[in-house]
Amino acid sequence: MHSGDNFVKRLVIGMSGASGVPIAVGLLKEMKKRPDWETHLVITSGAQKTIEQETPLSRVEIEALVTKCYSMDDIGASIASGTFQTEGMVVVPCSMKTVSGIANGFSQNLLLRAADVTIKEGRKLVLVARETPLSPIHLDNMLALARLGVRILPPMLTYYNKPASIEDMTRHIVGKITDAFRIETEEFQRWT
Repeated sequence: MHSGDNFVKRLVIGMSGASGVPIAVGLLKEMKKRPDWETHLVITSGAQKTIEQETPLSRVEIEALVTKCYSMDDIGASIASGTFQTEGMVVVPCSMKTVSGIANGFSQNLLLRAADVTIKEGRKLVLVARETPLSPIHLDNMLALARLGVRILPPMLTYYNKPASIEDMTRHIVGKITDAFRIETEEFQRWT
């Protein structure tokens, strides 16, 4: 998409029903700072419940952080088509149910369909997979996706950057996500 002389990039973001909504919110806030990027968000019903449990934000406040938000049931939305040009997609947080649906091509809702399109079009797909411990089923599904080129990015704790708060740890994971799309963030501390 062209806006004047500037090329606008698009990132699809899915939020599924796993713990980790503050990471998604951190990503949305980071992306909102970038006028050269559009963000296209789909929130599952499970994610809606997690938003209420993990943040003081309403769905309306979260939707205000993005370019466009879609209904999970809107299978005919633009992000469900490979002709809608994007740089790729992030699912954050990504439940094991969602991992399974993506791994098995079960495009039952818009989030799963958008991920399926991302894979079939050869675009970057990043899954911020949330579960512990991981069962053999979880590992098999993630391995199948990794073999297709999907980046599996569990939000692991890091200590080399000496985090002093949960916010520091959240910012680090947001930095890992944006790094996958070659987006530099000011607060992301790289190993030196």
